[in-house]
Amino acid sequence: MQFQVRALHHSHSGIVAMHVEAATLDDARVQVEQRGYQVLRVQAGRLSRWFTFTRSQPFPVVLFSQELVSLLRAGLSLMESLETLAEKERHPEFSRLLQGILGTLREGHTLSTTLQRFPSSFSPLFVATVRASERTGDLAEALTRYVAYQGQVDGVRKKLVSASIYPLVLLAAGGLVMLFLLLYVVPKFSHLYEDVGGNLPFMSQVLLGWGKLLEQHGSEVMTGLSIGLGAVLYAITRKTVRDWAWDRLRSVPVLAGHVLVYDLARFYRSLGMLLRGGIPVVQALGMTSGVLPVSLRAKLAAATNDIREGKPMSSAMDRHELTTPVALRMLRVGEQSGQMGEMMERIAGFYDEEIARWVDRLSRLIEPVLMAVIGIVIGTIVVLMYLPIFELAGSIQ
Repeated sequence: MQFQVRALHHSHSGIVAMHVEAATLDDARVQVEQRGYQVLRVQAGRLSRWFTFTRSQPFPVVLFSQELVSLLRAGLSLMESLETLAEKERHPEFSRLLQGILGTLREGHTLSTTLQRFPSSFSPLFVATVRASERTGDLAEALTRYVAYQGQVDGVRKKLVSASIYPLVLLAAGGLVMLFLLLYVVPKFSHLYEDVGGNLPFMSQVLLGWGKLLEQHGSEVMTGLSIGLGAVLYAITRKTVRDWAWDRLRSVPVLAGHVLVYDLARFYRSLGMLLRGGIPVVQALGMTSGVLPVSLRAKLAAATNDIREGKPMSSAMDRHELTTPVALRMLRVGEQSGQMGEMMERIAGFYDEEIARWVDRLSRLIEPVLMAVIGIVIGTIVVLMYLPIFELAGSIQ
């Protein structure tokens, strides 16, 4: 894959643009840095951005952390553990990544600095966790906390996905039945009524008119449907489109409060993990800003400024609408006990339970509504097709 890179070099006056062939974004970054450049930005080439539907497999950070913890606790050093993981790795991209990490460590860099050079594989939160462990010297414990954190985050995400599977299956099945009726059955009936003649009800005329249109321009209609379906599938794979759709949900009054709780749950869990790792509050707030949506980052920046000026975290969060009444009380308890990290994780757990209850209620409501809507639509199409036959039978009697 081709990548466009913008970088600086000490022997050049200005920014240099270049094209690099690499398997991954991180691989392209390493190639440019090995030439002595300071990378400013790396992005996929134009053709890759527009015509690549498949994405490279993401590096399994959780599995990597679990294996590294096991090797470290078995008595191996960090370099020996990473060399062991690199030797057993069979995936070419992952093997190159691990070799790149080893090469940077051999140059004398710390693990957190090394991982920071691979931003598409290791999130800022993971890098911050490793950096915090470098102060205490207990990398295995820090990685264990990160694995537990990621498991809780993935658990909430899986609940949301599993709750949406049945409604999506209903929509797909209903859509296929409606397409079969409109694309195959209705055109057949249009020929029948065209031969019979007579006055048809208005809605039946509209439906059968669609059948004639499809018969005359069937290839164009099918091409348009295929392009539309392809465009939808392509859009779903784009992170920018998913972020845009998620932002639209935040603007829906009925859903806005629940989406806010979901965002705050991720924020409080990330913040709690960093605080338990020994990172100062202000620094931890800056590291977790990327977890929040863009619409809440300005509020977090204002709350961070209040905390930096000496105001309590509970009042700063409450003032800038980054908490709920129950979470506010828990924050005040955490301030009094001095266990803010643990309290942040308890708040996240409380939010997770609230989200789970809401998703359960919503799925119980959506499923029968979807079944009723799909049944009404399909039934209407069938009735409109057979209505002229009923009228013809009545006229014969």
